[in-house]
Amino acid sequence: MNISEAPIGLLFFILFILFILSAFFSGTETALMALNRYKLKHTAKTNKGAALAIKLLEKPDRLIGLILLGNNLVNIIITQLATFIGFRLGGNAGVAIATGVLTLMLLVFAEVTPKTIAALKAEKIAFPASYIYTPLLKIAYPLVWMINIIANSVVRLVGIDPTSNELQSLNHEELKSVVSEAGGLIPASHQDMLMRVLDMESITVDDIMIPRTEVSGIDLDDDWNDIEEQILRCNFTRLLIYKNGVNNILGFVHLRNLLPLFHDDKMERHHLEEALVPAYFTPEGTPLTQQLINFQDAKRRIALVVDEYGDVQGLVTLEDILEEIVGQFSTSPANFDYEVRTNKDGTVWIDGAMHVRDINRQLNMNLPTNGAKTINGLILEHLGSIPAPGTTMLIDQHPMEVRKTLNNAIKTLIIHPKWNPDK
Repeated sequence: MNISEAPIGLLFFILFILFILSAFFSGTETALMALNRYKLKHTAKTNKGAALAIKLLEKPDRLIGLILLGNNLVNIIITQLATFIGFRLGGNAGVAIATGVLTLMLLVFAEVTPKTIAALKAEKIAFPASYIYTPLLKIAYPLVWMINIIANSVVRLVGIDPTSNELQSLNHEELKSVVSEAGGLIPASHQDMLMRVLDMESITVDDIMIPRTEVSGIDLDDDWNDIEEQILRCNFTRLLIYKNGVNNILGFVHLRNLLPLFHDDKMERHHLEEALVPAYFTPEGTPLTQQLINFQDAKRRIALVVDEYGDVQGLVTLEDILEEIVGQFSTSPANFDYEVRTNKDGTVWIDGAMHVRDINRQLNMNLPTNGAKTINGLILEHLGSIPAPGTTMLIDQHPMEVRKTLNNAIKTLIIHPKWNPDK
């Protein structure tokens, strides 16, 4: 049957089928390109459609060439058929009307609508489409290959390698964005721990160490009765032992090795020296991730942080690092001094030795962390002098008042509610 004699109804049916094909090519192109490559690799383990999609996307130039070949071929036929139908129905005027209507219909039904749906439901459209494109690519390979040869030559002229399709790794900030946007897919507690793990690379032992002034230990030059009393009243399982100052470290002792001697009333000074375990040192500025590996390799739990001159700056423990991931352990004796007390009037009383990072986390503040590590140090830097009790200042729009000082350091600080200059 000659097409000029074909029933108008049949021509409209063919035109309808062609529109569906055009929408298929447009929509599946968007769906395949919108697939999350990381999620796709995981889904491919259990979904054959996802596995086929990965193979297709390994050579995107061939896939795009195939889709555009099919889409353009269908659109050209649509144009010719619509023009013919318009001429049969209305002559030259019908051709003009058909052109205008066709442009609108192609834009709405063959481009915008299918691509919008595909962008929203990428996997549901891309996976079934992969079953169609895989054999179709083999059939049309010679023609697609020829088109790609020409297209890739043009691409190379602008300095782009068309064969490069490596899956780009997410950087630190991008990975944090992925975790924070996971929403209900990850429990809030797990999400918080993941964010803490990602932040560990930028945190050093200086940020979490117990400062030298807060490190407790036993000086072997002290009276033996005082040493015995200190051992019996100690809240820690390991004791730092030094002689004539904390910079002359002798090592650590584990209380479980000493208590039996106390029980039998046989504890003497030489027993304490014999129970010593050499101290483990780490340089200041060591990232927490590296220190965690160092603890694992050395099979140690405590490290003394030293500066470039070998002077002890503080003490860091494996527990301190774990707290950066899971939060503070309420049973940790080291945290007893760093109390945060919130009052009904909105003021917060804190210990001056508390770390700035802990204050930011617990009070949802944004105090600078690139300088001093403790709130005492931050205020000293801010004022440039040692403040007297009653001194007030404004840091991060928070009025702060020095409540008590001890040994040239702030012992207690009051933080008032954030000041709003607009009120």
